[in-house]
Amino acid sequence: MALVPCQVLRAAILLSYCSILCNYKAIDMPAHQTYGGSWKFLTFIDLVIQAVFFGICVLTDLSSLLTRGNDSQEQERQLKKLIALRDWMMAVLAFPVGVFVVTMFWSIYIYDRELVYPKLLDNFIPAWLNHGMHTTVLPFVLIEMRTTHHQYPSRSCGLAAVCTFAVGYILWVCWIHHITGVWVYPLLEHLSPGVKIIFFAAVTIIINIFYLVGEVLNNYIWDTQK
Repeated sequence: MALVPCQVLRAAILLSYCSILCNYKAIDMPAHQTYGGSWKFLTFIDLVIQAVFFGICVLTDLSSLLTRGNDSQEQERQLKKLIALRDWMMAVLAFPVGVFVVTMFWSIYIYDRELVYPKLLDNFIPAWLNHGMHTTVLPFVLIEMRTTHHQYPSRSCGLAAVCTFAVGYILWVCWIHHITGVWVYPLLEHLSPGVKIIFFAAVTIIINIFYLVGEVLNNYIWDTQK
């Protein structure tokens, strides 16, 4: 009986992400027309990650229900692959990237919103959509962690994957600046080259820390240590 509410909950979260993405893409912002489009923003990339992740969660739930009571070994094998993909995405992308986006955005926003979310954006993005992109991500991913046990990869593999994502995005941001001469985030305009290197290194360390926090929290909730 406990499985049904989880299915409904995941489906509702998936639909909410689809709604947020559709509303965001429908906004006619100048930044969407420049090099890289929406894909230059980590917030948008995170929304896509969360939508894909919860889509896999819903697909896993449906597959689990369809294969229940079925003795087909092939279907069971495919379901295990789907569960492994779901768990990997949760560990390496959904949790660390989602928590990073929420904490970094609101930390910088509180300090000086012009560095990360200029007031001009209020004319394009309504408050509810801003919170959908930068706030609800955290409770949604925590709800998923609380309702489902996820098998984390080995720590070395997990950290290597997180580092690959972080470095890849940093290189993408630097490439956009190389092509356009403009930094994706106003904050970077105020940093010297040396400080930028320190900042990028700190960002990579922070997202790795969030990976470890997710691993510890998952173990604590489900008591896998025992």
